[in-house]
Amino acid sequence: MKNILAISGSLREGSSNHNILGLLCKMLPAGVDYNIYEELRNIPAFDPGIDNDTPPSTVSNLREKISQADGIIICTPEYAFGVPGALKNALDWTVSSGSFAGKPTALITASTGGENAHEAMIKILGAIDAKISSETTLLIQFVRSKMDAAGNITDLVIAQNLKALAGAFINLL
Repeated sequence: MKNILAISGSLREGSSNHNILGLLCKMLPAGVDYNIYEELRNIPAFDPGIDNDTPPSTVSNLREKISQADGIIICTPEYAFGVPGALKNALDWTVSSGSFAGKPTALITASTGGENAHEAMIKILGAIDAKISSETTLLIQFVRSKMDAAGNITDLVIAQNLKALAGAFINLL
């Protein structure tokens, strides 16, 4: 059984990013253990002075979940033309642990624009040695116009692109 950890860059419950992660779960084959990480808001601000053998427990927990996962899916909005602070902070905590090293990773940036955060996330994931490819990255611009009130994708091209990403991601595992 493959174990996938999904991380939303949005802290808001019911966000488009959370909804997309929920939809992706339905696109994966049977026998995949899929968990959405819900503790992003509890990760303390990165402090290299306490990034040692006994980091804060929430950081240890995140690192362990990433290490135990066969693959990671990140879906994030763009805030102020960049990566949301909580997500960037969590990723900063993974640098010294090497948690992402060689880890198959999919990136979806779903926002109004999103191109700046998407580009930055690709660089960040490269810096932490996550295993990504063009087939496992997707930029969804004007995401709210492509979803209904229940959080379902209404744009057929985006739905097909998400299915293709899910398939390519599973092939990386």
